[in-house]
Amino acid sequence: MLKTNGINQTDVLLEDIADYVLKKEIISDEAYETARYVLLDTLGCGILALQYPECTKLLGPVVPGTIVPNGTRVPGTSYVLDPVKGAFNIGCMIRWLDYNDTWLAAEWGHPSDNLGGILAVADYVSRVNIAEGKDALAVKDVLEMMIKAHEIQGVLALENSLNRVGLDHVLFVKVATTAVVTKALGGTRAEIINALSNAWIDNSSLRTYRHTPNTGSRKSWAAGDATSRAVQLAMMALKGEMGYPTALSAPGWGFQDVLFNKQELKLSRKLDSYVMENVLFKVSYPAEFHAQTAAECAVKLHPEVKDRLDEIDKIKIITHESAIRIIDKEGPLNNPADRDHCIQYITAVGLIHGDVTADHYEDEAAADERIDRLRNKMTIVENEQYTIDYLDPSKRSIANAIQIYYKDGSVSEFVECEYPLGHRFRREEAFPKITKKFTDNMSTHYSHKQQIRIQEACLEPGALSNMKVNEFMDLFII
Repeated sequence: MLKTNGINQTDVLLEDIADYVLKKEIISDEAYETARYVLLDTLGCGILALQYPECTKLLGPVVPGTIVPNGTRVPGTSYVLDPVKGAFNIGCMIRWLDYNDTWLAAEWGHPSDNLGGILAVADYVSRVNIAEGKDALAVKDVLEMMIKAHEIQGVLALENSLNRVGLDHVLFVKVATTAVVTKALGGTRAEIINALSNAWIDNSSLRTYRHTPNTGSRKSWAAGDATSRAVQLAMMALKGEMGYPTALSAPGWGFQDVLFNKQELKLSRKLDSYVMENVLFKVSYPAEFHAQTAAECAVKLHPEVKDRLDEIDKIKIITHESAIRIIDKEGPLNNPADRDHCIQYITAVGLIHGDVTADHYEDEAAADERIDRLRNKMTIVENEQYTIDYLDPSKRSIANAIQIYYKDGSVSEFVECEYPLGHRFRREEAFPKITKKFTDNMSTHYSHKQQIRIQEACLEPGALSNMKVNEFMDLFII
């Protein structure tokens, strides 16, 4: 849709996003509380990822030794970077292990991916402000930016399926981050629209690296790439770089005609705080979210099957359509990125070990021949009701069930899990475990003294919200 203003026309979607970012007051206490947990959980995922050399090799400045005045601090490191490269670093860390939050709809994604750009810009703006004798941003400002970025990405995902046209969901990360960081940098309405139009014109990466036979580690840095590009486009807009008012709808050359099968992009609900209130936490297992409940079922069955693995004749996994389309994989799995997106692999690990950790995707663990023996005994079946409930906005379930059939004719209990730990319906059960996940992740990287300092600052809600962003980021530097 276009909005006419004299002789100028602008895509309404661009204007709606800009107006939401500039004008909407977020009043939901639930959204702010959830955002605080998302912030800590996401940072914890990033710190845990620093244990993996394949992640850390991608971090740091473009030119070794570069230090930027008033630059962005990268948690868990001593790097001080420009906000564009800082966004890539933080975005790469937090997505590396596939352990941060998730949003499932017509499009899938991880709204906390936006934190790469949000933290980089908020830290940079705060340090520049201090150098100029102004006030730094507060963590509450970061929480508001998170709520709005979650909302933009998540509401776009409700009915606009990028995966159906082969594009990756990180385009929505780029769009959401662009909107909120342009405002944070001091952008006007026109500058936000200009930056947003360039984000859409950029298009998105293909989903090639998420699917057999090309599944690879790019899926772990794709969001960092998107959020860093968003920061770059925002900073260009503030320098006066022009925008493209009909970037979406231009006949023949706009995003919709060229890349979206001539479908109109739409916001199916008014932008508010719905997504943050309903976002899914990965509490227990670093695995693609459509397999979270399968992992829960497998772990529940572990005590029964651990000593009977050789007696198993068949394993039936009952699931929903999206899981079949994304993570139903047969044959060789070539790397950790391939394995954590395979429902059969995740289920086998849960049955064998009674747990699923990031280390279970590494080559050493994958060499366990029992995993492929179990995978070869698995069949995947869709339950149509699971698929219906997955798409129902009042339920948003992610159901899986597992049943084991033994060679002697006996059958295990039918173990079903509709809502994973971390779903809105299980929030109160999840919050203490999210806190423990955060503290456990901090313990992998920091001294005991620094862990205590981080916990004292971060685990009291009021104190955290009022803390200055630069002081918050300094908690995590080495």
